[in-house]
Amino acid sequence: MVAATTLEAVDILGLMKLLPHRYPFLMIDRIIDIDGDESAIGIKNVTINEPHFQGHFPDQPVMPGVLIVEAMAQTAGAICIRSLGTEKPSLVYFLTIDNAKFRKPVVPGDQLKIHVKKIKKRGNLLKFACEALVDGVKAAEAEISAMMVTSD
Repeated sequence: MVAATTLEAVDILGLMKLLPHRYPFLMIDRIIDIDGDESAIGIKNVTINEPHFQGHFPDQPVMPGVLIVEAMAQTAGAICIRSLGTEKPSLVYFLTIDNAKFRKPVVPGDQLKIHVKKIKKRGNLLKFACEALVDGVKAAEAEISAMMVTSD
């Protein structure tokens, strides 16, 4: 018999302890279904009062693709830092974006579910496969790699 894995979650206050980002650049509201640094689902509630909508097609607001990719990176970075299980401050530096594709516009009122799954780890370098879904439909995807840096 195989033991069931307990998946964990982090709310906004927990994210603010893990990530250095703050408004208006904190791109995720919570993370659910965390499995160590293997996988997780980041949640981003897209609202019209976000500052980028003032200039990114105000008459037909669309969330910029680069911010969707940033939300993917923040989700992956948060689970990496959390998996260290230490109070030492650490950073995760974004290294590459590969195979990014944007499938459908993300608009105010949407909820992005950002699925991240670790596909490679070598020392302090990690690579994640990421998908951003709205109502179960893929809005964007990318592979991102990052480097974890811990302070002494």
